[in-house]
Amino acid sequence: MGFSDPAFSVEMLLADLVAFPVLPGAANDAIAQYVRSYLASHGVECTVLPGPDGDRVNLFATIGPKDVPGYVLSGHMDVVSVEGQKWSADPFRLTDRDGRLTGRGTTDMKGFLACMLAAVPLFQAAGLKRPVHLAFSYDEEIGCRGVPHMIARLPDLCAPPKGCIVGEPTDMRPVLSHKGKQAIEITFTGKAAHSSQPALGENALYPAAELILFIRDLLARMEAEGPFDTRFSPPSSTIVAGIVLGGSAVNIIPDLCRLAFEVRSVPGVAPQDVSAKVLEKLHLLLGSAEAAGRKISATWTELSSYPALAPTQDAAFVDIVERLSGGLAIPSVSYGTEAGLFQEAGIPSIVCGPGSITRAHRPDEYILRDELAACMTMLQRLARGLAA
Repeated sequence: MGFSDPAFSVEMLLADLVAFPVLPGAANDAIAQYVRSYLASHGVECTVLPGPDGDRVNLFATIGPKDVPGYVLSGHMDVVSVEGQKWSADPFRLTDRDGRLTGRGTTDMKGFLACMLAAVPLFQAAGLKRPVHLAFSYDEEIGCRGVPHMIARLPDLCAPPKGCIVGEPTDMRPVLSHKGKQAIEITFTGKAAHSSQPALGENALYPAAELILFIRDLLARMEAEGPFDTRFSPPSSTIVAGIVLGGSAVNIIPDLCRLAFEVRSVPGVAPQDVSAKVLEKLHLLLGSAEAAGRKISATWTELSSYPALAPTQDAAFVDIVERLSGGLAIPSVSYGTEAGLFQEAGIPSIVCGPGSITRAHRPDEYILRDELAACMTMLQRLARGLAA
């Protein structure tokens, strides 16, 4: 059955998409070529936007007039790993388990991608007076690394969009805000020695331990002093030390220690501003060590980062997405998305898509046919609205 066959359904598209085990940080040429071939079969031109990594691309396509402001539908092509998880069936083969369409990425978020593609004939038949833009990104699952390269190219691709719907799973209810995030890994380097002569070495665990205590105390201050945003639980920004790796044997002074921490910040607070306090403390620790003649050094790298999504000031856009989805808006969610990056670029953004976030990243992840149908109804209403 070909792509252009009327019987080629959203479920068939989902089955094909699930079969691509595209993990973040890995090449995505196979799924990108599938999307391009599908769009081409319907006569839709697709722009390939390579990222700096060389083996990963974003995709962007427009249906309708490019020189008129329209709306972006955005979703990511990568999925999280199934390593260490126990699945009832092959996670990369769509399986119907008692009415649950099961497979990695069904909810997060290939269900929405399948609906985007299935809606292409609807958008074409509607005779759109304002365009719909289909945006497919890479490496969302490791900190929204792909989409900034696409957003930077939008001025060359279309008129400034009036809004963006990011189709992460929200039970088809518009989500107006979420926290921002930055994760950083610090590597401390000391000097190995026999544990019976600790003065001959430099223990890399000790400055890491001091920094962990600083992170603990910084969290307590933010919890006590804010700033607060009562849409969230907890209502303040947070910081957590999540990984500590160091040492090889109890009788060896460890010369290496890796510490990773994560910031989640409320709208109005850049996560980088919180991380900067930790990096400032790191600088002071290294300065003190140098002044004392100790040979301790450290480097750091950003693991992931994206801004918070603040509630859009465009009340009309909120009303539009509520009417399209048939659901009332949710003030906030605890997870993050690419929506904050679109908003940062001046595009009003809302998160709304099929499925439940409670199933994402879990074994036997699934989506329901009714949820796919509800998303298709939203896109049908969007087509009618853009044609009016």
